[in-house]
Amino acid sequence: MPVSTTTESTWLRLIRFIATEDGEEHLGEPVDVDIDIGLAYHDSVPILAYVLNALTPWDPLAHLTGTVLTVKTLLAPVTPQQAGTIRATGLSYKDHAAEMGLPFPSVPALFFKPSTCLANPGEEIPIPKWCQREEMDYEVELAIVIGKACKDVKEEDALNCVLGWTGANDLTARKHQTASTQWGYSKGFDKFCPLGPCLVSTRALPDPHVIDLQTTLNGQLMQNGSARKMIFPLAKVISYLSQGTTILPGSIIITGTPPGIGDGRTPRVWLKDGDQVHCWLSNGVGTLCNKIVYE
Repeated sequence: MPVSTTTESTWLRLIRFIATEDGEEHLGEPVDVDIDIGLAYHDSVPILAYVLNALTPWDPLAHLTGTVLTVKTLLAPVTPQQAGTIRATGLSYKDHAAEMGLPFPSVPALFFKPSTCLANPGEEIPIPKWCQREEMDYEVELAIVIGKACKDVKEEDALNCVLGWTGANDLTARKHQTASTQWGYSKGFDKFCPLGPCLVSTRALPDPHVIDLQTTLNGQLMQNGSARKMIFPLAKVISYLSQGTTILPGSIIITGTPPGIGDGRTPRVWLKDGDQVHCWLSNGVGTLCNKIVYE
């Protein structure tokens, strides 16, 4: 499939939200270029956004209008319908592999999460009784949003298929993960992939490997990593996943977690009812804040 030269957007940091003024869903860009959207939303700080005249973030004709609206409800940058099946890679960081005492994989380790995993910034995450056995874990991750259909992409062209970068929390029920050779079940429960808060365009951030990632649990720093320590460059990950497979616009690829997960600690740390999990990514992505709620 031919690959065009660019998917560059007319916006720098995109959010999806329901506006206070009209109760409608919009795409837009924060008026404040420096604001951490996720933290502001968590702290009930007013957020203003320029409206984008588009229904999808990858619309090539999309441009910012002069209309400014107030964010009432912050949503994930893409909808579950737009995202479809979420592709995910595991054991992606050198220091995380060392933490777990595991050898580096020879190719990216792939699993899938259903679109029903998507959750919004600020949304409470319901943990089903099936997963409440001292096993719930957090994983801050850099997420790729694809901007155009791609297949059989060469590594040198792969980043041209990307619309932007955002954050994710790859929530995992560890006991279910260890009970099977397949990871999808343990990571595929409803709302087990909070996404956001901002989608940072490739125009604003051409090289995602400069991104730093952190997780704080109830205010305590748990994960502190850098995409510089990924085993496989993200261009290689995209190229590998596209071989013989069409990846559609809106598709999400989450790319593994740095060290500091609960399962890698002594003693282990599991998410409890009422816990506040904040996943922060640098370079304008911001903080993905979610509360854990046992059903």
